[in-house]
Amino acid sequence: MLRTEFKVSGQDHEPVIHVENLVKRYRRGEAAAVDGLSFDVRPGEFFALLGPNGAGKTTTISILTTTLAMTSGTVSIGGYDLDRQAKNVRQSIGIIFQNPSLDLNLTAEENIRFHVCLYGIYGYRPTYGLMPRSYRDKVMELAEVLGITKEIFKPVKTFSGGMKRKLEIIRSLMHDPKILFLDEPTTGLDAVGRASLWDYLQKVHREKKTTIFLTTHYIEEAESADRICIVNHGKMLFSGSPESMKSLMVGNYLLLDAEDRDSLRGELAGFGPEMMEDGRLKVRFSGSTPQNILSQIKTPLSFMRLHEPTLEEAYIDLVSSGQEEEEAA
Repeated sequence: MLRTEFKVSGQDHEPVIHVENLVKRYRRGEAAAVDGLSFDVRPGEFFALLGPNGAGKTTTISILTTTLAMTSGTVSIGGYDLDRQAKNVRQSIGIIFQNPSLDLNLTAEENIRFHVCLYGIYGYRPTYGLMPRSYRDKVMELAEVLGITKEIFKPVKTFSGGMKRKLEIIRSLMHDPKILFLDEPTTGLDAVGRASLWDYLQKVHREKKTTIFLTTHYIEEAESADRICIVNHGKMLFSGSPESMKSLMVGNYLLLDAEDRDSLRGELAGFGPEMMEDGRLKVRFSGSTPQNILSQIKTPLSFMRLHEPTLEEAYIDLVSSGQEEEEAA
């Protein structure tokens, strides 16, 4: 199993999330859903937890948000012990769940009110007008920012998917949480809705220094993360920056072609070119530069492209290599 750790530069504060040897075993499960997972998240960090279906992401985030009990391990969130101070943990975090957790028969404001009362942020009052002014001001401030002021007193069953997501964001930000957990936050949104949601989340992260903990199937959403953690079968495969992962797993390379391919291949022999399915040559330039490679070529080129890897390519490479190692073992 590949395990690579990188230190995040500029992060020397105490972790706001500390997870040590986290284990979760379900009663009928043959293997642990989470198997000795350990990591730290620093204050103000944008941290992404990625992995294929069944990797243990949802189980992990469910434990960290107090909705699922762990089997063993040590977890602290915002300085509070998860086992002994679950209420304090809930008061310091905001959550946008993968599956909507709204009551469709209530109005948007009623959903917000019951949520903040349930989490002990405000005492319950039977109407919006009886709630404290600080609550009412915060609801209207966030509703205006997210563009649902006119709908805030309408039943949620009349809302579109995008509006429901915005309502969940309002709920999660009502108490200015130190930590915001996002479990597949853009599921069900169209491209415009996804972009709009991320614009706002990045603004919150930037302006309020909110720590963001993300799980997502959209790998590109983790491109701007400070650090990513890849898990599979409940174990960590990688922890580091997106750039370090792309460099480690894929690296930059040149794609080259010429009418005289044999001559081109001979000139590039010292760089270990790889033949692609279409006959083009892939030349990695780790320890070299594109200019150095091209300076060795006398054969006229018919095609040249500099390829910079995406996070998705690196992710697929990493997960695939991890599965191959497990099968070989």
